[in-house]
Amino acid sequence: MSKIDIVIPTIRNLDFLEDWRPFFEPHHLIIVQDGDPSKTIRVPEGYSYDLYNWDDIERELGNNRWIISKKDSACRCFGFLKSKKDFIFTIDDDCFPARNYKNETIDVIGLHLGNLTTPSHPDYFNTLYEQEFVRGYPFGLRAGKPTAISHGLWLNVPDFDAPTQMVKPNWRNNKCVELVTTVPKNIMYSMCGMNLAFNRKLIGPAMYFGLMGEGYPWGRYDDMWAGWCSKIILDHLGYGVKTGMPYIWHDKASNWKSNFEKEQKGILWQEELIPFFESVKFSKKATSASKCYIELADKVEKHLSSLDDYFTQLASSMRVWITEWEK
Repeated sequence: MSKIDIVIPTIRNLDFLEDWRPFFEPHHLIIVQDGDPSKTIRVPEGYSYDLYNWDDIERELGNNRWIISKKDSACRCFGFLKSKKDFIFTIDDDCFPARNYKNETIDVIGLHLGNLTTPSHPDYFNTLYEQEFVRGYPFGLRAGKPTAISHGLWLNVPDFDAPTQMVKPNWRNNKCVELVTTVPKNIMYSMCGMNLAFNRKLIGPAMYFGLMGEGYPWGRYDDMWAGWCSKIILDHLGYGVKTGMPYIWHDKASNWKSNFEKEQKGILWQEELIPFFESVKFSKKATSASKCYIELADKVEKHLSSLDDYFTQLASSMRVWITEWEK
C-alpha cells in the first residue's frame, strides 16, 4: 500500500492531474477546496481521493474551524490533519511534471520518498552534496540523521517575493541541478509549499501554515512560517531537511502588485522574525515536535506580540492546531 498522501489546495477544476497521472494515480489524494463550497470541483476519473470544502471543515472542527485560513493556500493544513499516512506530499495546482537534462520526466513522488527515507547530514556540510562523502568528512557523522522534510524546487516561474518579481519580471529558472543537499543545522531557509514532502510522524505537528489570507494582515508567508517553525524544531530534535531534487514545472506567474498587497507586512516583519527564530531555545522536556510547538507558541506570544497583536492570535491558533493534531 502507498505510504504517502498527496494534499492539494485548490479553487478550480483539477485538470492538471491528467499530466501527473503516471505518478499520482497510484496514491490517494486529499483535496482541500477553498472558496465557495457550493461550487463543484471536477477531478479526473481514475483517482482515489477525498475532497473537503468549507462545510466539511466547519462540521469537523466546529469552534476550532478558525485555525484554517480562508482564501489562502494555507487551507491545505486541513488535509494534513486528515492524512494518516507515513508521508505527505503537497503541491499547488499550477505545477506540472518537469524534465531533466536527459529529457526524462522527473519522478517527483519517487525522489521525495527517496529523500525522506535516506539520512540527512546537517552537522557537517558536504561539498559533494548528498552524492558521496568527501575527504575529511568525519566518519562519526556519516550515518547522518533521519530526514523529516524533502523540499523540492521548481523550473520556469521562480518563487519570488513581490519586489524581486517587480524588478525581474521575465527571470526564469531553466537550470535543473540534479543534486540534493542538507540544509545545515542552525541555518534558516525559505520553505516553499509548491513542491514539498514531509514525514508526518517526525514533523507533522509543526507543519501548520498559520493564519493567513482573509481577515489577517498578511499572506503568502504561510509556507515560510511553517518552514521557520519546523526548521528550529528539527535542529533541536536532531532531524534533517533536504532541498534540491525533485523539480516541478511552475507554470503561472502571479501579479506582483497583488502579491505586494499580501506580502507587505511580511516583508517588514521578516527582518524581526528571523532573529527571533534564531534565538529560540527549547527545554529538555521538548522531546517531540508537538511539545516543541507548544513551547514555540508561548515564545511567539511573549516575544512577538509587541510587534503586532496578530501574533497573540497566531500563538493561540498554534495551540489549538496541536489539540486538533493530537485528536
